[in-house]
Amino acid sequence: MLALLLMLQSGVPDPPTYDGLKQQLAVAVPRFETDARVDGALDEAVWARAARLVGFSQYRPVDGRPAEDSTAVLVWYAPDAIWFGVRAYEPHGKVVRATLANRDNIDADDNIQILLDTYNDHRRALLFAVNPLGVQEDGVRSEGQDAGAAGGGASATGRFDGVVDLSPDFVYQSHGHLTDWGYEVEVRIPFKSLRYQSVDPQSWGLQVVRVVQHSGYEDTWTPVFRASASFLIQSGRLTGLTALKRGLVVDLTPEFTSKVNGTPAAAGYDYRGTPELGGNLRWGITQNLGLAATAHPDFSQVEADVGQVTVNERFALFYPEKRPFFLEGLEQFDTPNRLIYTRQIVQPVAGAKLTGKLGSTAVAYLGAVDDRGQSASGNNPVFNLLRLRRDLGTASTAGLVYTDRIEGDDYNRVLGGDAMVVWKKIWFSQAQVVSSWTSDAGGARAGQFWAVTFADGTGRNYGNHFELLGATPEFATRSGFINRVDFVQARAANRFTWYGRPGALVEQVTTFVVLLPLWRYDDFFRLRGIFEGGPQNTWIATLRGGWNVNALIRNSAQRFDPDAYAGYSVNRTVDTIPFAVPHGLYNLWSMNGGVGTPNRAFTFNTNFGYGATAIFAEAAAGRQFFIQATAGWKPTPGVRIEARWTHVRLTRARDGSRFSTANIPRLKLEYQLSRAIFFRYVGQYFAQDQVALQDPRTAQPILAGGAPAAAVVTNDFRNDLLFSYKPLPGTLVFLGYGTSLTEPEAFRFQNLSRASDGFFLKVSYLFRM
Repeated sequence: MLALLLMLQSGVPDPPTYDGLKQQLAVAVPRFETDARVDGALDEAVWARAARLVGFSQYRPVDGRPAEDSTAVLVWYAPDAIWFGVRAYEPHGKVVRATLANRDNIDADDNIQILLDTYNDHRRALLFAVNPLGVQEDGVRSEGQDAGAAGGGASATGRFDGVVDLSPDFVYQSHGHLTDWGYEVEVRIPFKSLRYQSVDPQSWGLQVVRVVQHSGYEDTWTPVFRASASFLIQSGRLTGLTALKRGLVVDLTPEFTSKVNGTPAAAGYDYRGTPELGGNLRWGITQNLGLAATAHPDFSQVEADVGQVTVNERFALFYPEKRPFFLEGLEQFDTPNRLIYTRQIVQPVAGAKLTGKLGSTAVAYLGAVDDRGQSASGNNPVFNLLRLRRDLGTASTAGLVYTDRIEGDDYNRVLGGDAMVVWKKIWFSQAQVVSSWTSDAGGARAGQFWAVTFADGTGRNYGNHFELLGATPEFATRSGFINRVDFVQARAANRFTWYGRPGALVEQVTTFVVLLPLWRYDDFFRLRGIFEGGPQNTWIATLRGGWNVNALIRNSAQRFDPDAYAGYSVNRTVDTIPFAVPHGLYNLWSMNGGVGTPNRAFTFNTNFGYGATAIFAEAAAGRQFFIQATAGWKPTPGVRIEARWTHVRLTRARDGSRFSTANIPRLKLEYQLSRAIFFRYVGQYFAQDQVALQDPRTAQPILAGGAPAAAVVTNDFRNDLLFSYKPLPGTLVFLGYGTSLTEPEAFRFQNLSRASDGFFLKVSYLFRM
């Protein structure tokens, strides 16, 4: 009110208003030589003169409708920062969801997302999100379906209109508070935290997204329609940005870490400490190019990976990157098929990164020297990872990737090119061709990998995707994540979507009809039958209030690779005979289903399924039942409790006998004392057992390498405690303890013994110059 009176008395004209529904999308953002307090109250005089963005539209679950809840965004900039103020009106009563969460953990809250496309190239945008209390979430939103493939994976969207990678952490200020009419937040983003063009003046792409939890709706300032191959190309623009003062950008972050790891020893329990000094340096060479280096870094994780069932897996499982040095700029290493996967660098001694954009070409290079303990030859593995991507037109790209891993005289080198062309607004085509050269104890060899998306259409009611990809048996990447070779796979998908009327119980229904046949590489070109795969049909329904229901039915075939069973034989007591590999299994029908509640104080999600499957260890037909249930409870704004249970049971189809059982309960307790301080406990029990292998025809024991293929039992109880103080990215104190316990019988908790444990301390401080 004070700001309004001052404006009226001074004769200042009304601030410009830009209505998204009226297609007023080019914002002449005003510049003021002033500053403000970041306190969440938009009562200073400068806010009365800021540009005003109104007229939001609904995007999810139904696009093209005016938003039910009103939102007003104020924006202006000073020489050193850009400012946003948001007034989010809520006419439905006290339904705003807001918790005192840890950073990047506000997806279950109401939130505002500011997307800044600082290069105005429609390929990626920096994401700055806040909940009603000003708690932050940040990252990068990229176009395409495989963003974050370099190892980020922390996706907030999980959909087909791009991917949000929450790995990067930016330094910015925010504050907010609840009001009688909704909530109000204030955000200041320093130019020092951004990379942008080197021209003056310049324009940036802008989109503002509001997530409303009580309805499950997602609103955008500019109207965004599903019938488009690009989300970011439908953004608005901030125009006339001039004389931006980024200043010297040098971030120095010294680190001290100390670990005390314990292992069982003959004379009790042996604890050994490893204190270490290290640090990171980040230098903004120009407005659009940055260099980062690290020496003796701490690459420990403060939370164990979520357990995954491994008993019937043939190929390596993907785990996302969590280590701070690799996270910054990770999205610039993305390739269509994960040719760069930074978790292949296990424990580096030192590393350096150069990332940025030169004109219309994005540049990303990472070099690292890994610990010699990661090499069978005793040499330090040396990694070089290079990714170049050039913009073509408004949304198309062409790229190059090169990686190598050198260990003494051994090496693995990969070189590839890729291109994506967007055509007729809703279609894109993409191709990638890659070669690898490997030399090790197995000799020298070369292989190829290729992938072609002939067409991908994203219409409002209908979409499709037609792709073919393959890898020769000799292809290898030791800097990426392609977990199988010697295959050709076709992916053909058709999507149909129906929308309910306003106020209807069912707001959206989508079905996918998909074919996923897979051939052995040579079989495909010789027109032979498939090796595995088949058709599947998925249904997804979004109900009013944020409920969701899904179902899937699948029919697949599975053949077995004789080479995988070359060491098998069958013990007939009186003699031993070679193992006869069955030809294959067909008409393996299975069904899955799931339901999820809206994001409230209590949430619950479950997925379950039953059907025919292959038991790969025995080359036999089986039946699988699985269920995964996750429950979350937030009794207060600062307390979060999450419980998850995964259960998988495999039985033999021939007689119904049990082959394996896996139970993985996981409990996470978090107490957020303030925005900077939280305590966390994570407990996970990994119980997995598999019986001795039997011949699928005679039920006689299988020998592997001449020895009985005995039962395998794992009962691992992992506990992690963490205290975290993190006032801003780079400045932190971690103090934690972790222990792994084992016992002979699952869930008895009577004969637990320590397999390992350890304490750790990490202290770092960000000096921003």
